[in-house]
Amino acid sequence: MVVYLDSDTNLSDDEVDRIFRALADATRRDIVRRTLVDEESISDLAARYEITFAAVQKHITVLQGAGLVTKHRSGRERLVRGNPEAIRKARTLLDAYERIWQGRIEQLDALLAEN
Repeated sequence: MVVYLDSDTNLSDDEVDRIFRALADATRRDIVRRTLVDEESISDLAARYEITFAAVQKHITVLQGAGLVTKHRSGRERLVRGNPEAIRKARTLLDAYERIWQGRIEQLDALLAEN
């Protein structure tokens, strides 16, 4: 199934699942936040958390699989950069869900007003 958000933003159920599973973890959300502000090396990111370097790498792999970050090599370092486009897609999806919810509330209000 494809979720249609607007004319240029379509996400499959799998893509939606990957994005929201990735964002369900506080460490991953923090990594996204930090890398949207400025790209960071994996080593610098690992130094910020009380988890192993390997655990940080796994978090980054999940985020990369969801399209929320990208990695590239610069010399000996692997740099991570947040992907604002993926965040925009997630926000657009949540906005669409909010519109559905608001429509339901308006329907309930109309029904209550009739009685």
